[in-house]
Amino acid sequence: MATSFNRLGFIVWRRSHRIQRPTKHRIGFVAYRPLHSSPVYRSPRDDEDDAGPPGDPKGPYSFDRRSLTAQARQQYDLLSPEERAQYQKEEQAAYEHLNSPAVESKMQGFVNQAVYDISKETPREREPPLRITPGLMAIGEVDEQGSGEDDEFDGDDITSTAHGELEQHREIRDYARIAAWEMPLLSKLAKPFEPPSLQKPLRFRYTSYMGETHPAANKVVLEFCTRDLPKLTEAQRIKLVKLVGVRYNPETDLAKMSCEMFETQAQNKRYLGDLVDTLMAEAQDPTDTFEDVPLDFRHHKPKPKFEFPEEWKLTEQRKEQLAAAWRQRALKDQGREAAGQLLDGSKVIEQVLEARSLQAPAQPAVPPPGGKGRRQFAR
Repeated sequence: MATSFNRLGFIVWRRSHRIQRPTKHRIGFVAYRPLHSSPVYRSPRDDEDDAGPPGDPKGPYSFDRRSLTAQARQQYDLLSPEERAQYQKEEQAAYEHLNSPAVESKMQGFVNQAVYDISKETPREREPPLRITPGLMAIGEVDEQGSGEDDEFDGDDITSTAHGELEQHREIRDYARIAAWEMPLLSKLAKPFEPPSLQKPLRFRYTSYMGETHPAANKVVLEFCTRDLPKLTEAQRIKLVKLVGVRYNPETDLAKMSCEMFETQAQNKRYLGDLVDTLMAEAQDPTDTFEDVPLDFRHHKPKPKFEFPEEWKLTEQRKEQLAAAWRQRALKDQGREAAGQLLDGSKVIEQVLEARSLQAPAQPAVPPPGGKGRRQFAR
């Protein structure tokens, strides 16, 4: 019986020493396999005899001599076969008792309380206080009130109108920097102007609003002269004019069309190019030449063009005639001035003013209107 109690105490002592200490153990690196579903367990310590992962349910009892310590193994070897069977039977009973749910929960409560008491008794290192970074307005000053960092900026320091003015000012400064530092570098890429040749009869016009969003920024305008289009006979050219319709100007022989259906200028330009190719193919189609359809230019309202009269133009002959007339007029003025017949306007005005001042009679004093002044004047 004493042997059984000794064995039970030994098992309890061994079980209690297998409980993890509150200190943290370093877990070795475990290589993770890609696309695996099995969990990863911590490898058991040397003094542990559990083969399975922690937390797994205990299997049926099986005696293993290797699980004994060296001293217990020596004692086990000295026992007789009957004592060994009794030893295994007692150890199985202790195993089943200790692994029962009631005992395990009670022992776990004791262990948790012990761990809690030890953690309370163990001195902990004090964490350093958090360093508060001073705000922008408190840099270099002693923050006695402990205001700390500045609040997060929400863009509510000034009104939305002021923010718009500030953004416009930034944009102007940005363009000024581009004009000062980047525009001069573009002179290296400058090329001499070459007028378009007859192989390029199409002229495209774009509109840019300098970075601002505008609904007409994607508009592309196309102009071409019907006589400059290659591979077109006169009959085909007239058919093309009829197909273009009101977009044709008979005075300048220019066809003008535009497109702004798409979001980008490149798409609109491509559409106009495909449209010209379609018109060219239809004009060159010999099945129907539209000879029975007359040309209709009622959409074009010619504007009157006023020409400067030829006799008003200052030619060299006209300049000589005007100079001779001015010289004759100057000679006549000199003769009148010598005879006293030439009048001086400023002197005539001065004489009239002096005559009026001498002929004007003295005006009586006018009494002030109403009040005391009127009674004094009546006396």
